Amino acid sequence: MAAAHQASKRRRLSISSSPLNDLADELLFLILDRLAADDPRALKSFSLLSRACHAAESRHRRILRPFRPDLLPAALARYPSLSRLDLSLCPRLPDAAFAALPVHPSLCSVDLSRSRGFGAAGLAALVAACPNLTDLDLSNGFDLGDAAAAEVAKASRLQRLSLSRCKRITDMGLGCIAVGCPEMRDISLRWCIGVTHLGLDLLALKCKKLNILDLSYTMIVKQCFPAIMKLQNLQVLLLMGCNGIDDDALTSLDQECSKSLQVLDMSNSLNVTHVGVQSVVKAMPNLLELNLSYCSPVTPSMSSSFEMIHKLQTLKLDGCQFMADGLKSIGKSCVSLRELSLSKCSGVTDTDLSFVVSRLKNLLKLDVTCCRKITDASLAAITTSCPSLISLRMESCSLLSGEGLQLIGKRCTQLEELDLTDTDLDDEGLKALSGCSKLSSLKIGICLKITDEGLSYISKSCPDLRDIDLYRSEAITDEGVSHIAQGCPMLESINMSYCTKITDRSLSSLSKCIKLNTLEIRGCPMVSSAGLSEIATGCRLLSKLDIKKCFEINDLGMIFLSQFSHNLRQINLSYCSVTDIGLISLSSIYGLQNMTIVHLAGVTPNGLIAALMVCGLRKVKLHEAFKSMVPSHMLKVVEARGCLFQWINKPYEVALEPCDVWKQQSQDLLVQ
Repeated sequence: MAAAHQASKRRRLSISSSPLNDLADELLFLILDRLAADDPRALKSFSLLSRACHAAESRHRRILRPFRPDLLPAALARYPSLSRLDLSLCPRLPDAAFAALPVHPSLCSVDLSRSRGFGAAGLAALVAACPNLTDLDLSNGFDLGDAAAAEVAKASRLQRLSLSRCKRITDMGLGCIAVGCPEMRDISLRWCIGVTHLGLDLLALKCKKLNILDLSYTMIVKQCFPAIMKLQNLQVLLLMGCNGIDDDALTSLDQECSKSLQVLDMSNSLNVTHVGVQSVVKAMPNLLELNLSYCSPVTPSMSSSFEMIHKLQTLKLDGCQFMADGLKSIGKSCVSLRELSLSKCSGVTDTDLSFVVSRLKNLLKLDVTCCRKITDASLAAITTSCPSLISLRMESCSLLSGEGLQLIGKRCTQLEELDLTDTDLDDEGLKALSGCSKLSSLKIGICLKITDEGLSYISKSCPDLRDIDLYRSEAITDEGVSHIAQGCPMLESINMSYCTKITDRSLSSLSKCIKLNTLEIRGCPMVSSAGLSEIATGCRLLSKLDIKKCFEINDLGMIFLSQFSHNLRQINLSYCSVTDIGLISLSSIYGLQNMTIVHLAGVTPNGLIAALMVCGLRKVKLHEAFKSMVPSHMLKVVEARGCLFQWINKPYEVALEPCDVWKQQSQDLLVQ
């Protein structure tokens, strides 16, 4: 007994004398930062090394994302230096959970955007526990009303507040916030349909330091503008989908106002024409970014008016119709542009686009997605005139040839983001793209001519690639995926949906990419649980997984996910061979938020309810047939905990029919 006691004492002394105990906090914090970047769960292992390590980890942590609200008091007591509390993984937070919170002076940011179940009493307790609160996100608080807003107003140091989709809040609640939070810099009232010009007048009067104001999809009208435009520090104004704004409201703008405004978004404002746009540019000469997507047709007079915005750097006109010479006028008026977005615009021709890019020598980002009339002539002009591009999006530009696409890699070598989805790209094009060594995002889905050879060129030259999309590029096999996995160790996201030739060997290769967080392998029938198990054990940061129609994946794969994929947030299991056992295994992943389980033949109503009662899901997609099989009171219990059900009435589909249809359609296009 004495010998055992001495041995135990020696072990304790050995641990307490660990070299880590002699390191300064600055060095320990650097170690912890590195551990957290590779695997957040490693912090727990570090804290168990010794008392000193435990204390250091407690002092180091600044952000906390708890799974269970009942552990909040203990967690806040352990981490005295917390500055941000993210409760997005707690779907339901009753008022009692906030009432139990201890006072935490360092806590200044709280995210409740995905949580429900609390009201005015809970917010009162939260504000009392966080005397230095400066950032509060209450987005999607559908049940929050003016009483809750009145409690928020007691956080007098609040600088950022999001009330998006808090539709029950009216002018009374907004008025309380305006009076109580004079330090407000950033407020979002998106979809707050109960707010009118009365509340906005008071907000503008009391919150004079306001920098960012989001009024998208609200009922604002002409009467709202005078007060808003007098905010001397306002830099960002978001008015998306505000159909109460028309030319009359905009022509009333005082030209002496809004000189500080730098970003204006009026996309989807259907009642604004070129007349209103011209009034805007006259009143706001210091704009850096203007978004008029899905608004009125772009006329030469509208484009010419942009000349008054000398510093304009970003112009977004997605979904707009260009009248004759409308695009050319942009080239003459906006020579300082760094970003131009023309996605899904009609009327974009080779002549006009070539002229525009020839004038925009400083252009860094260009989006011409679905501009189906442009040809290699435009591509030649783009690559010649804008060699410094860092982002180029050309999805579904179907008239571009494989030879033309090679110009991108030969001339635009600074590219970091490239989207060539549904184009005529081939292996020679990918070989040319290997000259773009800074690529971090590459989308080449539905490119039927690319093969493993093309991917080998990318893997050898693009080590910083983080996101690759190979959706329906059916010639890709395990060899190509292996090239990417070996040559791009920083990979975070890969989409191989309907690449029907890949097998477990691809997943085995990808399991070495430890930063992988998004994996989409929908419609890959040769992938099995064996491959998924390797992903689970190797990619601990996996948060999004789509394995729909992977028929060989069964309960074994789910068991491995439950053991190793603790960061999993979203999964699609439809058509897999998963039974009650696998579903219940997944329920042990506390952070799992969204699940799609349509057409799982092995799942019974009892197994479904057992899994739902354990798991803290926020959204579940189910086949409508389950609605009548599961007791309604059980569904209400799950809904009361914050889960939203989406019932799908969709017939069972033949496994490979979508792929066959796509293949035939693609062949028809090639013939044409």
